[in-house]
Amino acid sequence: MGLLSKKDAALIKDPLADNNPITIQVLGICSALAITAELEAAIVMSISVLFVLGIGNVVISLMRNIIPSKIRIIVQLIVVAALVIIVDQVLKAFAYELSKTLSVFVGLIITNCIIMGRFEAFALGNGPWRSFLDGVGNSAGYGVILIIVAFFRELLGAGTLLGFKVLGDPIEKTGVYALGYENNGFMLLAPMALIVVGIIIWVQRSKNNALIED
Repeated sequence: MGLLSKKDAALIKDPLADNNPITIQVLGICSALAITAELEAAIVMSISVLFVLGIGNVVISLMRNIIPSKIRIIVQLIVVAALVIIVDQVLKAFAYELSKTLSVFVGLIITNCIIMGRFEAFALGNGPWRSFLDGVGNSAGYGVILIIVAFFRELLGAGTLLGFKVLGDPIEKTGVYALGYENNGFMLLAPMALIVVGIIIWVQRSKNNALIED
């Protein structure tokens, strides 16, 4: 972060830890439930949000002085919808099977509270560069949680990571399956995502008492 001032560096670092949009601000929980059963889907969603929020913040920042306040939400929705359409078309062109898996969830990026919240709370009041850093920081914080949750859900629920068998073959009973291990199918169900996120929140607050509410 040597190239950035302390304030600029904080825009990227804070959302990764003490101001994480999912575990601290409790935003974007829906996608954490919906697409974290597979690590690949979580990674692609994280990259998609990074693109939409990073570019969207810059666009809103550049337009902040000409957007009438009465229609700012509509303008924000148009900007994010246009960026989501680009993401959707790129996925269909280069990762069609994955695009079918994500399907409606990519479209729901439009209503992601994190994106609209950063447009409203930051991009409308700051310049393009700082808005870009804010978008990168918050989307990275969002993505880190998604990837952590997906890692444990896919590993413990299916015994795979990115589709590759890393614990052995459950049919032929190789690897850890030879020791009697069985995949925990509950990990692939949406409620388990909440439990994993809850564990992350608990660990985060146990390391930083300042995050514990009175």
